[in-house]
Amino acid sequence: MILSGGCISFIIDRIRFNILDEKSYFLIVIPVVLLIVMYLHGRQIFEYDSEGEAIHFRNRSIFPFFNKPQSDEFPKYKLVKFEMISILFFRRLYVTILSKNSGTTTLKYEISYLTRKEVNDLKTSLNKIIIANKEKDIKNK
Repeated sequence: MILSGGCISFIIDRIRFNILDEKSYFLIVIPVVLLIVMYLHGRQIFEYDSEGEAIHFRNRSIFPFFNKPQSDEFPKYKLVKFEMISILFFRRLYVTILSKNSGTTTLKYEISYLTRKEVNDLKTSLNKIIIANKEKDIKNK
């Protein structure tokens, strides 16, 4: 929407008004740069649900043409570990789960847009599940 508005403004300025002269190219360049930054920054919407016996992760973008939505659901007992990596403005969540075929599988989610409180709540919730899984393993042995 920003890009289309910039393009329309550029065309109108070039054809009709010509007020901005060579600066009118910024009407296209700035929205393109913003779109590139948003694409590199990752999916904007992250949803997490651990109610019940399953964990459900959803990660999607506000722009449907950028990245296809990612949705994973698995039982809590399959969660082995998780790791959060933060580099400058980028944050990623790596979740390792048990898999029948290869032993373990690592799933990646972009959580750059979560607030610090939401990240801490996510860490707490995942840690509780991992501790409960370890306690069940000790009781079963």
